[in-house]
Amino acid sequence: MGTAKRLERAFTQAPVLPLGRRSKYVLISDCHRGVGTSSDNFLKNQHLYFAALEHYYRLGYTYIELGDGDELWENRRLRNIIEVHSDVYDMLTRFHISGRLYMLYGNHDIVKKRLQHPSGSMSIRDGYHYRNKKTSFARLDLPPANSDKRRNFLYHKKCPHNGQEQFPDTSAYTSGEGCCPQNKESHTLCPIYYEAIILRQESIPERSLYLTHGHQASLLNSTFWPLARFLVRYIWSPLENLGILDPTSAAKNYEVKEKSEQALRSWADENRRILITGHTHRPVMPEDFSYYYNTGSCVHPRCITCIEIERGMLTLVKWSMQARLDSVLYVARDVIGGPIDPFTKQPPLW
Repeated sequence: MGTAKRLERAFTQAPVLPLGRRSKYVLISDCHRGVGTSSDNFLKNQHLYFAALEHYYRLGYTYIELGDGDELWENRRLRNIIEVHSDVYDMLTRFHISGRLYMLYGNHDIVKKRLQHPSGSMSIRDGYHYRNKKTSFARLDLPPANSDKRRNFLYHKKCPHNGQEQFPDTSAYTSGEGCCPQNKESHTLCPIYYEAIILRQESIPERSLYLTHGHQASLLNSTFWPLARFLVRYIWSPLENLGILDPTSAAKNYEVKEKSEQALRSWADENRRILITGHTHRPVMPEDFSYYYNTGSCVHPRCITCIEIERGMLTLVKWSMQARLDSVLYVARDVIGGPIDPFTKQPPLW
């Protein structure tokens, strides 16, 4: 199965979200949240990421993560990632409670595509239920469902209305209800991890944005990902600590990066679809008309990048640390591309 078929399959099963003049989305990819060690590439930019999320939450944006949010190739235990970056998961929970959270999986967290709660949703903080009941929970180091240890591992927050814990037990999964009638939105459920999402204008269906991680461009990272994970976990990750980069990584090998982007760009051009991905870690927003865009990543040496969608316009943004004249440090938001209308390269009609 080639790149085209893998992408077509992903978008055939993708949910469709509205794209209108009041829509506000932020697309962030390749966080690679780790366990706080020297191999945790997200650690150096976590303050930038958290400041960006606070900004987008306050302004009413919907957060869409385009895959590789958690580094589950180098790390076996999701619980350790959650414990280290608990503030991030607190923030994502706030997005979810307000109904503004959508998550995609990439190649480095592709195991999430096999993890789904029976009711059709997933829990960020409690872990995951496997579609295949025969699969052991040991892979993510989570206790069995309905066990005392599993209940003790739940993430608890106090309800602002009655003071009760919002996430008291696993029964909330099947009921889909909150802890009290005044706070029905607060529950443990989070969106399913999708492979792709489509943003579509209702009045002009042809004007759609196709979102996915982009690992479909690589046979190794999509079909043979167990082999790629083995190589990363036991060979390239230890060698990276010695300064030897992974030659199979689209983020670290220039030739692999170019090949992946060319495959994604070719599919977008041939199908005349606006495609927005991550995966290569290289932000892309051409000045001339293009069908291909890239959000970049959250593991750049001194910044994170993302794409904002507001009033139908795409804006490529960089978040970084800067200093005022009095030497006070602050987190700055800089526009490095756009805003542009991806369909016409002109200002929007509304």
